[in-house]
Amino acid sequence: MKLVDKRYDFVLLFDVKDGNPNGDPDAGNLPRIDAETGVGLVTDVCLKRKVRNFIWIVKGGDRPYDIYVKEKGVLGRAHFQAFSELCINIGEVSRKEISDKELLENLSEVDFPEGVRFEMNDEKGLLVIEADADKNEIKNWLKENKGVVAKGVITVIEQTLKDSKPRKPTPDETSKGRDKMCQDYFDIRTFGAVMALKSAPNCGQVRGPVQMTFARSVEPVVALEHSITRMAVATEAEAEKQSGENRTMGRKYTIPYGLYRAHGFISAHLAVKTGFTEEDLTLFWESLLYMFEHDRSAAKGLMSTRGLYVFEHGSALGNAPAHRLFERINIVRKSGSDGPARSFEDYDILVDESGLDGVTLHKLLG
Repeated sequence: MKLVDKRYDFVLLFDVKDGNPNGDPDAGNLPRIDAETGVGLVTDVCLKRKVRNFIWIVKGGDRPYDIYVKEKGVLGRAHFQAFSELCINIGEVSRKEISDKELLENLSEVDFPEGVRFEMNDEKGLLVIEADADKNEIKNWLKENKGVVAKGVITVIEQTLKDSKPRKPTPDETSKGRDKMCQDYFDIRTFGAVMALKSAPNCGQVRGPVQMTFARSVEPVVALEHSITRMAVATEAEAEKQSGENRTMGRKYTIPYGLYRAHGFISAHLAVKTGFTEEDLTLFWESLLYMFEHDRSAAKGLMSTRGLYVFEHGSALGNAPAHRLFERINIVRKSGSDGPARSFEDYDILVDESGLDGVTLHKLLG
């Protein structure tokens, strides 16, 4: 497959109606707003999450389109899998033989964490911690299960864990691991990733060819707070307090309307390093066009991609500064549109296509 060998810059327009496009967990999940200007914000991380989710839906997690940063995922598992498939030794299996009958009985009843297993052989047992086990995950399991499982079980696992001998990969092995991760995971070879984890084999760090900015609303937005009622309660105690009324009050935050603009950049130089292909690029454009269609929820309201303008340069280094190209896409209020904007129809998108020497403008939507 052909690698991307040209520079691209792009402008993404999307809007939200009666929804919260990107809540801030540090502010009670209020929509993100620039405090000085009142302009709405959507983080690049939020947009990349939607791209990842779209790729997962379309490709089903099959390689080479698997997703590294999955929702509720454990990153280290991908590292161990990569080194295992590369047949790179990352440590020795730790084993402890056990003959105590009471301890054997207790061990046989335990649901061990991943990477820990127990085997019975006649009247003796063998506790095994795999070389690729996530040591931090096992330690967390031990903390959570103190007082739940027998003390002797906790002690013998701790002792076996101390005897384990993890091995740090060499720089050459780390490089091979990094290449393998780029090959298998779409989001790594697209956005890059920091893969130097303490609890897993080191796969280095990758700077991806696709970078995106925060999205900013074209005009200031206002976050509205709504009181909502659930016609039920969670517990019998709550029902008794309300004498059968059984209602729960809550809060919901929305923006009546906001048109957002984000900018993006694609580097041919970095595409070569991560193996980002023309096919990957086509899939990325598709994700920007349709990512909101598969991310519906009551909290987000109605979100839609409204414009995608791609500037394709004639070379890897590029033929014009990105900011000059972005200035060619202007968003203005329509004549006669007064008061707060409440729909995309309140705006005109003006595109200057003159004098684009060495650059081709593709209107994928708009």
